[in-house]
Amino acid sequence: MSGPPVIEASDSDGEGDDALMGRVAGGDAGAFDRLAARHMRRAVALAQRMTGNPSDADEIAQEAFLRVWQHAGRWDGGRAAFTTWLYRIVMNLAIDRGRRPGWSPLEEAGDLPDEAPDIVARIAERQTALRVNRALAALPDRQRAAVVLFHQEGLSLRQAAEVLAMGESAFASLLARARAALKTALAGGDVP
Repeated sequence: MSGPPVIEASDSDGEGDDALMGRVAGGDAGAFDRLAARHMRRAVALAQRMTGNPSDADEIAQEAFLRVWQHAGRWDGGRAAFTTWLYRIVMNLAIDRGRRPGWSPLEEAGDLPDEAPDIVARIAERQTALRVNRALAALPDRQRAAVVLFHQEGLSLRQAAEVLAMGESAFASLLARARAALKTALAGGDVP
């Protein structure tokens, strides 16, 4: 199963994440900028999938990279790939954001009217996506994270288990429970 590159990524000059992180730990802002440019888009996408809110996703990704800068010396490339470490930071921040009082998914604000010719099909697609997003949002944090990492981010079972700091069999069990809960919620009409 192929997923996003969570192994040693490198750019045109061949300098990988490990080397850049070593330089970041030494205070090299240029190396940090290259890491952020390389991974920011994925961090924002992951945060948005977890929160359902583009504004929160941008803030979470920025906070995650601030923590990368502040704690670069703590990262151990022998224990986890940089992207695994970054995804764990993003997931934890997204889960914390969801626990804040007053947090409200963007979907509750409603959609602007769409004047496209096949509006009925688009409305049906949006309603289905909204139902799935609501069912996903109703899952416990770790179950939602399992679905997002595996199905939406495309991480392998091993990679997703590493991000959540658990064994592969425990992750597979968590993912199975999450899928069952989603199926029940969507089939039973428990989700408006």
